Amino acid sequence: MATATPADPRTTLRAGLPDRYLTPDDIAEIFDVPKETVYQWSKKRTGPPGFRIGKHLRYDPTAVRTWVNDRMADNAA
Repeated sequence: MATATPADPRTTLRAGLPDRYLTPDDIAEIFDVPKETVYQWSKKRTGPPGFRIGKHLRYDPTAVRTWVNDRMADNAA
């Protein structure tokens, strides 16, 4: 019996939105940046918008996709 392996968050985001909230580790992997950068983005409010569940930082995949699209539009202009 084969067990399912977790999907690479970068592939999942490209193929469609994952069906779960993303963690700082996911964001770091998707954008190939250190996790500390993700926390700095959150602190400075310069990265994708996140929210807290208690002490845990989470990201809505829809908001991350919107943030990426906004960055791409800014760079195209």
